[in-house]
Amino acid sequence: MAPMGIRLSPLGMAVFCLLGLGVLYHLYSGFLAGRFAFFMLSEPAAGGPETPHGSAPGGAVDLRELLAVSVLAAVRGGEEVKRVREGNVLNAKAKGKTREGAEEQLTTGDLLSNRRMFYLLKGAFPAVQINSEERVDTADQETVSWDHNIPEDIKQKIQPKEVPAESVTVWIDPLDATQEYTEDLRQYVTTMVCVAVNGKPVIGVIHKPFSSYTAWAMVDGGSNVKARSSYNEKTPRIIVSRSHAGKVEQVARQTFGNKTVIIPAGGAGYKVLALLDVPEENQEEADVYIHVTYIKKWDICAGNAVLRALGGHMTTLTGEEISYTGSDGNEGGLIASINMNHKALIEKLPDLEKTSHK
Repeated sequence: MAPMGIRLSPLGMAVFCLLGLGVLYHLYSGFLAGRFAFFMLSEPAAGGPETPHGSAPGGAVDLRELLAVSVLAAVRGGEEVKRVREGNVLNAKAKGKTREGAEEQLTTGDLLSNRRMFYLLKGAFPAVQINSEERVDTADQETVSWDHNIPEDIKQKIQPKEVPAESVTVWIDPLDATQEYTEDLRQYVTTMVCVAVNGKPVIGVIHKPFSSYTAWAMVDGGSNVKARSSYNEKTPRIIVSRSHAGKVEQVARQTFGNKTVIIPAGGAGYKVLALLDVPEENQEEADVYIHVTYIKKWDICAGNAVLRALGGHMTTLTGEEISYTGSDGNEGGLIASINMNHKALIEKLPDLEKTSHK
């Protein structure tokens, strides 16, 4: 029974409810529309200033931006490497042994460079997979931002190019030639970043912290470095790891003759630079780079990308292309050259492959 003895019929109740809903709609529709408009205006437009650079619509990344950040990461990491070495606060310790039984060194320079490089790249490209030689400790996480600046030389030579983020793998070597670093053989030390797309190296950055020289290149894009023009295929200069000189020398001299020059050196980055026209007084020059044992992909990916961009080659000792996906190791050794008959070189050095799995 309703108040005052008024009885409401079901039809009246329905009309009353509809009227109430109409009033509520009128009151709140404007509010909701305003909130929706505010939300839309607050969201950054695709590619706008609030969108993380390198992250384009559809989960794509711009390789030109990734190149710019990679160069900056290598330089920033190099600053840490140089600061630690010049302050003589290496705190070197053994982190394990190589397959050949040699102790692998780990220093404060490795760790600080790794942290700076990793978080700079991860902050700019959060959707991209990053593989690094050193373990990333979340307890040491730091915010390293990119100022969104693309250097003029990259702008002039490289056009924007987007690829799916899931196809990209970044390989970081925060301190190449750690053993030489502990021995204060500074000319061999580099920091490196490589970008692989679907397993193929397309961007390579090799930075020398103690001379501030940086080489970079992008496949089908451009580079700031060139190949040397003078080579002698009959008596090539072969650059190898300091510990492998004896293994390579005997086979090389049997193949190319007694005038073949063997150049022992440290660091995969340094060895690739030896094949290029690098304006550095203490940079040795070579025609071929050979490594006869297992090697990690972060050691060689950047050099591989640079050589590919310049028309050169880096393959296993049997001529197979090296894929930069999956495991972090390359089992088949490597041979690298530029402006030479790479296939002929491989055919001349068949015996070296036998030692690559040891």
